[in-house]
Amino acid sequence: MASIKRLPRPLLSTYEWQIEGACRSTDPEEFFPGDAERGNKRLNREQRAKALCATCPVLQQCFDHAMAVQEPYGVWGGTTPEDREALRRGVAV
Repeated sequence: MASIKRLPRPLLSTYEWQIEGACRSTDPEEFFPGDAERGNKRLNREQRAKALCATCPVLQQCFDHAMAVQEPYGVWGGTTPEDREALRRGVAV
């Protein structure tokens, strides 16, 4: 079982920023890959998700959250898991 110690406590104030997210009315599948999604299909979905993120009023909070909890899946704060891993290693995205 994965350790959840890095996750913030389940308080409304911790996640309240999500109420303002541009993604709130979007199908979550736009932000998370399907089991067999690869290549151009995945790239196109990620680009659509990042484009929506670019319009989001809580982009920074979403990004900060994804980095703080080391979110391993999906597009968060305009970044993919690969983008976030590169940033953690100090590589510009």
